[in-house]
Amino acid sequence: MGSDPQYAKYPLLPLAQHIFTLTNPSAPKAIQQTSLKSLQDAITEHKMAPLYRYLAHPVEGILNATGETSSKATPAPLGRKPSAAGMVASKHSIPKIDLPWDEALYEKLKKDNDEELEGFKKEEEEAAEKAGETEVQAARGKRAEFWARVGDKDRAIAAYEEVFEKTGVLGTKIDLVLAIIRMGLFYGDKLLVKKHVDRAKTLVESGGDWDRRNRLKAYQGLYLLMVRSYSLAAPLLLDSLSTFTSYELCTYSSLVVYSVLAGSVSLKRVDFKSKVVDAPEIKAILGDGEDKLLALSGALSAGPGADEEMKDVSSATPSTTKTAVNLTNLGSDQPEAEAAVNFSPLAQLVGSLYTGSYRSFFGALAAVEVNFLTQDRYLYEHRGWFVREMRLRAYQQLLQSYRVVGLESMANDFGVSVDFLDRDLAKFIAAERIPCTIDRVTGKGIIETNRPDDKNKQYNDVVRQGDQLITKLQKYGQAVRLRGSERA
Repeated sequence: MGSDPQYAKYPLLPLAQHIFTLTNPSAPKAIQQTSLKSLQDAITEHKMAPLYRYLAHPVEGILNATGETSSKATPAPLGRKPSAAGMVASKHSIPKIDLPWDEALYEKLKKDNDEELEGFKKEEEEAAEKAGETEVQAARGKRAEFWARVGDKDRAIAAYEEVFEKTGVLGTKIDLVLAIIRMGLFYGDKLLVKKHVDRAKTLVESGGDWDRRNRLKAYQGLYLLMVRSYSLAAPLLLDSLSTFTSYELCTYSSLVVYSVLAGSVSLKRVDFKSKVVDAPEIKAILGDGEDKLLALSGALSAGPGADEEMKDVSSATPSTTKTAVNLTNLGSDQPEAEAAVNFSPLAQLVGSLYTGSYRSFFGALAAVEVNFLTQDRYLYEHRGWFVREMRLRAYQQLLQSYRVVGLESMANDFGVSVDFLDRDLAKFIAAERIPCTIDRVTGKGIIETNRPDDKNKQYNDVVRQGDQLITKLQKYGQAVRLRGSERA
């Protein structure tokens, strides 16, 4: 039997996005001011003394290049500590807006933390004397959540591990490992996240319940997105759409964005149509008119399970502003309302890529880069790669339909100059990503595709595999002869 998730409230991952926004040169000033206020309010409300010191201390803080204490304070060096690389837009980015350091505030927060810790210590001691192991474990769990709440990564992980070692309930063990993964995500520690994602997979495979299996899919998908394994992330994220409950990880709006982007850049055209263009959960967000109404009413559904095959429905037509709603969980316990998100660029990107409207595709790709790739802490690092791969996908899709294409004609289709297209295609041709040649010597400006001959390819494969088989047989024959001589 499953049980409700535990240790799922902390750390507060939205704060990590606010920290990223403060150092993001692409973030609007108004958004940075909002993030600064949200961060300051959270530090005060949750008494986050360790995180406040880690971020704002005039000497050790990662966000302040200049302090606001006494003139004797040593200015922090430019650049970032290695441990901060995952929290900020880049290792050398300096925030436009400082998080001011207030020594009195820090001392007050630290005093409150010490008093709270003392209370946990007394509670654990009383539980050990008067109650049983269950109550002792509950007290240890509170202390672990306390460290996660105030943003002390090392102590939180150590406390979670202590609780993990003392518990025998598989569901609780999985929840503890997921909490450690979120600490790694908060601080951008990819190695820590990878280690504990693998650990969680082992635990889930040993008998985890259905809910935790599906929650882990979202965790895995987000990790794979962080390390640019979009082809592996796409099926996990898309499967998570119909059963998403991991609100401690990200909002449903964010999951839709991650799923659509990962699917757009990595899925084959047939899968792209069934799992992105025609997926009911995505149509409900990006769709329009009758399609969206059918999805909202439940007439179209991907089914109750995340592992069921998505069925084809009529295609979506992107258009106006859409906001995110978790349609599959209406009526269940929901977190506070999500902020409205303009999905129009994303909808236009999906629709134009599938229908071959390349001029609008390039415009949508630019809008997606500005509105999503440069603003999200998980997507920012790979924004250049994503845009380049999407351009390649569009080029490949157009060229595979023609034997010969005029360079000027193709440039007009994409709404770019001939010189830009020539330079862009040349990079992909040189890297053997597009099998074609460009003839500009004669002045014709012709792109000629070089489709591989299937028969020749099959023949070469047979020859290569045959050579490998003969080599293995020769080695096997030598081993048999040796054994025969040994018997003689």
